[in-house]
Amino acid sequence: MSLLVCLGVSSQQITDGRLFSIAVGRVQHLHLLAQRLFSDFESSLQTEEQRQLNKIFLQDFCNSDYIISPIDKHETQRSSVLKLLSISYRLVESWEFPSRSLSGGSAPRIQISPKLSELKTGILLLIKANQDGADLFPDSSALQLAPYGNYYQSLGADESLRRTYELLACFKKDMHKVETYLTVAKCRLSPEANCTL
Repeated sequence: MSLLVCLGVSSQQITDGRLFSIAVGRVQHLHLLAQRLFSDFESSLQTEEQRQLNKIFLQDFCNSDYIISPIDKHETQRSSVLKLLSISYRLVESWEFPSRSLSGGSAPRIQISPKLSELKTGILLLIKANQDGADLFPDSSALQLAPYGNYYQSLGADESLRRTYELLACFKKDMHKVETYLTVAKCRLSPEANCTL
């Protein structure tokens, strides 16, 4: 009799735990990368530009805000593992196209698109491992979000600055959400863990 059976732990739980650890590690890296890119961008701005952009961004919203997700930590705690995985998948997927414009320039930016793709694949594996025959994505075309409106049009310097600020701020916000959701989902699979946020 194997040790896993004696402990009442299935090999599926071990695999899920390992996959979750990898996914959480990947999203933590992306979130740190997003924070660094955003901080670098902010520090390149003049004080007045930064204040103006902060005011504008508070009134604006991210493209991914159309993805229904928990509104606070209590709702996140009450959400099922499958729901958290599904939302995480949609958030990551919503960045597939916009991440290409984040990928120009510095070495850290070049890492974004491939890392998002790896994370999306990992989350999909976790969804498949945790679903009980339910089709979470019956209409995959409904998942496609418009790629940040007219972000890619040629713009004046001020408008381009604002759009870059929005894109980086939204990327940082969404990677924080995904990190939170995956961490809570991973914690739920660990019976001895305390999953408070």
